Amino acid sequence: MSQGKFIHGLFGDEEQLLASAKKLQAKGVHVHDVFSPFPIHGIDPVIGVPRTRLSDAGFIYGAIGLSLCWFMIYYTIILDWPMNIGGKPNFSFWQNLPAFIPISFEMTVFCAAHGMVVSYLIRNRLFPGQTAYNPDLRTTDDKFLIAIDLGANAGVDAQTIEGILKDAGAEEVSFKEAA
Repeated sequence: MSQGKFIHGLFGDEEQLLASAKKLQAKGVHVHDVFSPFPIHGIDPVIGVPRTRLSDAGFIYGAIGLSLCWFMIYYTIILDWPMNIGGKPNFSFWQNLPAFIPISFEMTVFCAAHGMVVSYLIRNRLFPGQTAYNPDLRTTDDKFLIAIDLGANAGVDAQTIEGILKDAGAEEVSFKEAA
């Protein structure tokens, strides 16, 4: 989280938080982040979170896995150690391709899954030993928190933001310094 002063609005219901985020965006207030015990359907476009590219990365990792698998099969069965197993020709990869489909599928899924997990962990900075940032521990149980960076919203008065949060049903509104 960046350095600066934040307004935290704590809600008891996700619908109230979603309505509050919509009201804030309508007034031109940029919502920095939302903390909740479970994903809130429809919050991403409201607070301006772009579509994830993890599926695109998964496709690329799968294509790399398939390429590595076919290279390994071609090298071991056609070039390095050709053997006549069950009357299959050992000089052609394409004639034997139906026999290689299961291992090709498994290697594609293996590389795509592991590549996406590693990409997700690196992108979200979830390294071993990393301490998690959570502004209010109640958001892990049953509360919902909306964080607004006052530095990014220099054109909007803090009292206006506080009023919008309270009108939308915030149980608590607090001002915090970022750690």
